[in-house]
Amino acid sequence: MLATVIGTVAGTLTTAAYLPQVVKVWRSRSAGDISLQMYILMVTGASLWVVYGLLLMQWPVIIANGVSLLFTAVILMFKLRYG
Repeated sequence: MLATVIGTVAGTLTTAAYLPQVVKVWRSRSAGDISLQMYILMVTGASLWVVYGLLLMQWPVIIANGVSLLFTAVILMFKLRYG
């Protein structure tokens, strides 16, 4: 129980950390200062974490990394479009 709570809070915080970047890039329509390589790695890593979570049926891992995948994919899309 405690481990699930800690994992859920950790996943929520690390996932929410991407939100300010999504909002900034969305508003400015500029992604020139964002590292393309970093976001390619983050999208790949988050995708693998989702697969890992699915294999183990660990919902905190699936949900946190699914949302992280969404946010990092949006940032990557903006980088490719506006970078």
